[in-house]
Amino acid sequence: MDRMSKISYIHDLLTKKQMSCEEITKKYLEAIDNHNKELNAYITVTKDTALESAKRIDKKISLGEDISMIAGIPMTMKDNISTKGILTSCASKMLSNYVPIYNATVFDLLNDNGSILLGKTNMDEFAMGSTSETSYYGATSNPHNLDCVPGGSSGGGAAAVAGNIAVYALGSDTGGSIRQPASFCGVVGFKPTYGTVSRYGLVAFASSLDQIGPITTSVEDASIVYDVISEYDPKDSTSRGRNQEITFKLLKNSIKGKKIGIVDDFFEYTNENIKGHVEQAIKVYESIGAEIVHIKMSSIKYALPVYYILACAEASSNLGRYDGIRYGYRTPKYRNIDEMICKTRDEGFGKEVKHRILLGTYVLSSGYCDEYYKKAQKMRSIIIDDFKEAFKLCDALIAPTAPKTAFTKNYISEDPMEAYANDVCTVPVNIAGLPAISLPCGSDKDGLPIGIQIIGNRFCDGEVLNIAYAYEQETKNTSFKSVDMGVRL
Repeated sequence: MDRMSKISYIHDLLTKKQMSCEEITKKYLEAIDNHNKELNAYITVTKDTALESAKRIDKKISLGEDISMIAGIPMTMKDNISTKGILTSCASKMLSNYVPIYNATVFDLLNDNGSILLGKTNMDEFAMGSTSETSYYGATSNPHNLDCVPGGSSGGGAAAVAGNIAVYALGSDTGGSIRQPASFCGVVGFKPTYGTVSRYGLVAFASSLDQIGPITTSVEDASIVYDVISEYDPKDSTSRGRNQEITFKLLKNSIKGKKIGIVDDFFEYTNENIKGHVEQAIKVYESIGAEIVHIKMSSIKYALPVYYILACAEASSNLGRYDGIRYGYRTPKYRNIDEMICKTRDEGFGKEVKHRILLGTYVLSSGYCDEYYKKAQKMRSIIIDDFKEAFKLCDALIAPTAPKTAFTKNYISEDPMEAYANDVCTVPVNIAGLPAISLPCGSDKDGLPIGIQIIGNRFCDGEVLNIAYAYEQETKNTSFKSVDMGVRL
């Protein structure tokens, strides 16, 4: 069942009354009890909420009512997506006691369709990191090798799905935070076009870059979840919703005659093993009728500095609200309000968050705004234009998801620049607001997963999913070994 739709499989079990939703939910909760200690994928487990929801689904089925594809499917969400009455900590000390009074729009949409929330998953603090090691609640482990990181910042969701202690997860992607952990954990991670999925209720890191998306075990499941959450939302001023019919219906289409572009700059920092697997994937696409075209995009090499200037500038602004006055952590000892704010922020934020706030404040300061921030914005426009020109020549781009496979814990703790460089293949997508998906294409010599990335034009999410689906169906991922833990239905 690893490469077929788990959502469709469980939906059939439920509608044919071969298992009850309560039975399935209990199996997943038991798996969390058995494996979360080693994975540390969950910050909060919502056992009572999950079982109550499962009973409601079972009652609907017993009455002969129709249920949606995701009804009764046990899932999880990243801990920066607001859930009414449930801790939403952003894996931080600052919000370690924050319980929202409202739901994120994506959670309301999932609830309306009968989803079963198992809990909230671990992440890098305030989504700032590429390893899930900066969490206030401790590092998450990669199910393929517990000594390795699962990637970040949505590492908890990727680990939960790869370890089969959730059917799917919702994460957020600011510079690759869905796709990179999906690559490290050997699952599918889809970052939709900016604006197709509402950000209302997502705790902001960098507002012009953040996007919610699904982490699943198959492209089909990613499509099913995306179709549910990609609705227009008047509460989000950047929301447009999806630009086409249900993407799930597009997955059977042939990709014969489609043009897939290769940009050499994406491969510059990628190790030879990963290059080899991506080249094999390109050959697969050629064998099923796609045309390969080589494209020049000289601006790509500037994407990493542009991203970190803009992302940190926006983070500096967004995190200004955490001052110990309105909500969240407040230092217990202070003499005046100025000391209270300074001590609260010093004690409440972790090292990586402080780094990014300082960098963002620096590039926004009066003496350096023109030198850094404004130049980065101009370069962002050039990168966007280069992608537009590329998509005049091709229907999609293929690239590595990450330049390396999962590395051991603490490997980059002393060299943050190496962590930032790990995002080199993913950040251009966020800068341009494009859709992109990571899916497994094999393993390295140590059995750690390798991911390929399919990048599409704005609002061509269905085409990206279909191109990824074609590869998945052609290969069935026979070279990839799944993790033997979690639920077996």
